Amino acid sequence: MSGVNGSSDALFQLQRTLYESKNPTRRWLHCSRRDWIVAALNRWGAARSRALEVGPGSGVYLPTLAQLAPEAFGVDIEDAYLSRLHPLEQAHSNLRLVHDDILRSSFPDAHFDLILCSEVIEHIKDARQALAEMRRLLSPSGVLVLSTPQKFSPLELFSKVAFLPGIIQIVRWIYREPILETGHINLMTSRRLRKLLAGAGFAIEETHTAGVYIPGIAEAFGNRALRLEQALEPRLRGTLLEGLLWTQFVVASPAPH
Repeated sequence: MSGVNGSSDALFQLQRTLYESKNPTRRWLHCSRRDWIVAALNRWGAARSRALEVGPGSGVYLPTLAQLAPEAFGVDIEDAYLSRLHPLEQAHSNLRLVHDDILRSSFPDAHFDLILCSEVIEHIKDARQALAEMRRLLSPSGVLVLSTPQKFSPLELFSKVAFLPGIIQIVRWIYREPILETGHINLMTSRRLRKLLAGAGFAIEETHTAGVYIPGIAEAFGNRALRLEQALEPRLRGTLLEGLLWTQFVVASPAPH
């Protein structure tokens, strides 16, 4: 279970908790996603001059961007979220935190050659416009690294049930950790995401899917459940059941005109 709706304080604490969760499945889902994105940034981010993260959350990727590019930026429409990242800004002299709306960005065309958008697009109603802005901001030789949940993954479906009255109290008792509503208003299938990226002018360079969650089993059987989920993940990937995996990852570049 994960979630990102609520006060900025609760959100910030939740995002930090996810990577250290006592529940093995919850911890694995978020840590494996983080590790894939960091690896992708290192694969595709070498020799970049200016990097951007859209919606940096708790800032887990900002140090990587600051190491890869002489200039790194984190932007969010909520100043309260950015204010909690000021220690990172102070620790990295080439990192700037900026209030900016990815639907109407104030940055000029082709300003960045590396853009990261992880677990953000599902919170934006007009994903088409957000992707079009990212394409505008990206240089002709730049790359976009993007991740977002899959619409029909068990974790997303179970999250809708978990917050029903009476059930959420049980879920919070089981986890004994912060549990907030996801706030996901624009979940997509991989087909839908590919269509939006193509419409925004992107060509896909790399894709990946990851994350098995078995409701009830993950909560009841701890590490045994995790071993089962980890064994299932590669068997689902590339099959008709791939949509059950929680997260889809895409690396994309500007399509040739």
